[in-house]
Amino acid sequence: MDSFFFNNTFVIDEKIGLFKISNAYKVYNGEGQEIGAIQEHKSGLHILLGLLLSKSNMPFELNVLNIDGKRIAQLKRGVTFFMSKVKIFNEAGELIGSFKQKFSFKPKFKLLDNLGNDIASIQGDWKAWNFEILDANGQKIGSVDKKWNGLGKELFTNADKYAVNIDPSLTDEKKRVAIASVAAAIDMILKEE
Repeated sequence: MDSFFFNNTFVIDEKIGLFKISNAYKVYNGEGQEIGAIQEHKSGLHILLGLLLSKSNMPFELNVLNIDGKRIAQLKRGVTFFMSKVKIFNEAGELIGSFKQKFSFKPKFKLLDNLGNDIASIQGDWKAWNFEILDANGQKIGSVDKKWNGLGKELFTNADKYAVNIDPSLTDEKKRVAIASVAAAIDMILKEE
C-alpha cells in the first residue's frame, strides 16, 4: 500500500475551472501538505457522450495519484440511470471493492468488498454535505465532511472541498483505500450535474 493511504485525514479540494471538461482534485493531509491528486480521465467518446447525457448519468474514471503522479487507485462507474455503482481498483488494477448507492431519502451507500459482501455503510445528512462511515457492526470508522470554501468560491463556482477522516485503528488496506477515495466519488455522483 502506498504511503498516501497511511494518512488519517485527507482534504479533497476540487479545482476550479471555467470550462471544465473533466474534474480534478488536489489532496492534502491533515497538516495541509499536498500529498496527491484525484483526476478524472475522459476519452473522446466520454466527451461526446457529455453532449448527449446529463453529467449525473455519465460514466467516469477517477485516478488517485500520489505526490509523484503515480496512480495508486482507480474508481470507475459505467453509464447509470438510477442508482450508481462505483468500482474500486488498486494500483495493480485489481478490483478491491465498490460503492453501491442505495435508494433512500438521505444519501446512502454500501461499501462492498471484491466479492460483493457488505463491509461498511456510508450515510449522509439531508444536504449531502456530511457522511458517517460505519463498519458492518455499526462502529464509526470514518467520516466525510464538506468544508466551507469562502463566500466567493461558494457563490460563484460549484467546486467543493471535503475532509475525509479515517479511524487510526483501521488497518485494513482495502478499506483505507476505499474510504480515502469516497469524497471524490460522492462529489461525482451527487454534486456534479
